[in-house]
This record gives sequence, C-alpha cells and structure tokens, in this order.
Amino acid sequence: MWLFKRKGPSGFSFSNTAEDVTHDIDGTGLTAIVTGASSGIGSETARVLAMRGVHVVMGVRNMAAGKDVKETILKANSSAKVDAMELDLSSMASVRKFSSEFKSLDLPLNILINNAGVMACPFMLSHDNLEMQFATNHLGHFLLTDLLSETMKSTASKSSIEGRIVNISSEVHRLAYKEGIRFDKINDRSEYNQLWAYGQSKLANILHANELTRRFKEGGVQITANSLHPGIIMTNILRHHNIIGGLSFTLGKPAVKNVQQGASTTCYVALHPNVKGVSGEYFMDNNISAPSSQAQDTNLAKKLWDFTINLIHS
Repeated sequence: MWLFKRKGPSGFSFSNTAEDVTHDIDGTGLTAIVTGASSGIGSETARVLAMRGVHVVMGVRNMAAGKDVKETILKANSSAKVDAMELDLSSMASVRKFSSEFKSLDLPLNILINNAGVMACPFMLSHDNLEMQFATNHLGHFLLTDLLSETMKSTASKSSIEGRIVNISSEVHRLAYKEGIRFDKINDRSEYNQLWAYGQSKLANILHANELTRRFKEGGVQITANSLHPGIIMTNILRHHNIIGGLSFTLGKPAVKNVQQGASTTCYVALHPNVKGVSGEYFMDNNISAPSSQAQDTNLAKKLWDFTINLIHS
C-alpha cells in the first residue's frame, strides 16, 4: 500500500528496514548495549548495529539463545564485535550484577537501547514483588540506565560524541489506565488489566526518556534520550495476548511489520546523524511523532521519577 511507503521528513517510512536507515553509516568505535537481544527486533537491532561496526553487548535473559544470536552474527560477519551477558530486567539484583560486570570490562558506552519487555501477561509479581510488566518494562530499564549513566557521561565527555539512550515504547501507551500511572495501585491484582498495565509500562518508558532529557539538559550533559513505537511485529512478545496477535488479521497484512522493519526506528534513532541533538522526542516509522497528552505531562514524568527512585532504593 502506498500509505506505508510514503516517506516522512527523515526520508524514511514505515516500510524501511534497519539496514536501509543505517546504510553508509560507520559505527566503528561505538559501543552499544541492547537489552532483549536474544530474539525479535532486539536480535535484529544487534545484528545491524554490529554490521555497521558497533561493538554490541547483548543483555539477555536466555543465555543459550543469546549465544545462538551471537554465533549467527559472527558467522555472517566474522569481524563483528558482539558479546552476550546475562540480564533479567525483572530482577533488580540481576540488573545490578549486569551493570557491575559491564563496568568491569572497562568499555565505553555510547548507546543504551532499552528494548527488552513483556507484553500483556497475566498478573504476576517480579523477583522484587512488583507487578511484572511495570517491573520489567520500566523499573528494570530505569535502574539499568541509572547505574550506567556515569559511564555514558564519561564516554561522551572523553570522546566528544553524544551518548544516546533509546527506550522502546509502544502506541499502546495510549491505552494505559485513565490516571496514566497507578502509583498507589501498582500491585493491585483486583483491578489489574493486562493490556492497560502494559500501556502503563509503555507510558512510563516515554516519561522516563522525557525526564532524562530534562535532567541532561539542565546538567549540560551530552546525552540524548528518546522513545519510540517500533510498530506491530509478530514476535513472541505477543504470546500472552491473542487480541493483539489477531491485529494482523484485523488490520491486514500491510499494517504488520516484519522484524527487519520493526528494528528500523530503533536503529535510526540510535545511529543516524539526523537525530544528533534531538532529545525528548517520540518516534514512529523512522520519524518524529506525537505521543499522548499524558506522555507529555512533565509533572507526571517528575512524579514517576521520584516514585521509581524510591522503589530502587527501598
């Protein structure tokens, strides 16, 4: 359909792949962490960044799957720099262990891609007794970013290359609970709705990037933070929700992206020179888009920040 091939201001569209949007970009000398890189758009993001010369560290819960992805990347590109390290975003202890181990490698960190996630799962609690979607999609990534922020600041300062933080959100952020973030009901099983809870966590991803932007600008830090909707992609993240999985039939095949297209906006925001200096924006189909009014609420972003800080230090 012509609508999906129509280019936006960036020169790219819904239909472009991750390879398309990074064509002729040399990422040699850069180091990126990609969470959830053992499958789906995470593994494609890792593959394409490695293809462009970036040293990719994959944070994966399933190390066997992560090693398979690493071997596949190296088989196609023997000069690629790629590592797999264990990371379970639903466990603060695991996030702290990963961060410590990464720092011990004494690597720079130019790009942090907060990609891993769970979607619309039945009510369950994380290792830290928090609702699983909020814990994995928001809290784990917030803690990871917090623990690695000094490394990113140091890298940006020493290299004079801006750091980039990329939060993978979703258009489902528009379907969060009516109050946006249910600060006093995060663990309320009686009122839990698996889709609204997913929307809440994806709204949190946008608010997190926006508040990071405000703080970085206030501190004169050369790091950008943006969020994005990758599109509807038929990956295993949909395993808990038949309704969303059925969107491919409801909307028609052209409205569903393949994995190569699904990773494109992530790679565009992480690597393209057009995005230099751009921060606090929400991207979709490789172009800046407008999120919900709640996602642009600065007071809600600040409240979420304070709330999350209390959780990770409690």
